[in-house]
Amino acid sequence: MNIFEALRNDHDKQRSLVDALIKTQGESPNRQSLMDNLKHELVEHAKFEERYFYNPLMFDDLTHEKARHSIAEHHELDELIEQLEETDMSSPVWLVTAKKLHHLVHHHLAEEEHEVFQLAGKALTESQKESLAEKYNDAMS
Repeated sequence: MNIFEALRNDHDKQRSLVDALIKTQGESPNRQSLMDNLKHELVEHAKFEERYFYNPLMFDDLTHEKARHSIAEHHELDELIEQLEETDMSSPVWLVTAKKLHHLVHHHLAEEEHEVFQLAGKALTESQKESLAEKYNDAMS
């Protein structure tokens, strides 16, 4: 497995969770559970993606800017999660913010998979791709 496959596996989980989240209604155990799972997934994924994927890309001229941009988007996701946590789940504002989060998650993952992965594929060796996947997967488990 290479780093792109490892990250895509988690991206698929994130898409499923955020898609399910915006279909929930009111303050319900299901909404809370999905929110908790999504937050955990996004926070852990961002932490280890930055460490094992973006950190090496920061030192390559080809990928430096994309890496910085993606890390900035991780912070935007964190801010939306924080807004959701500070808002009453039964409030209409909560769903509006959740839909913003949904949009940003999908945008961010698509951008990574279609732009960043392409450049990183050129910047990283096959050995690095496999080694980074192993480190990332170990950290995530």
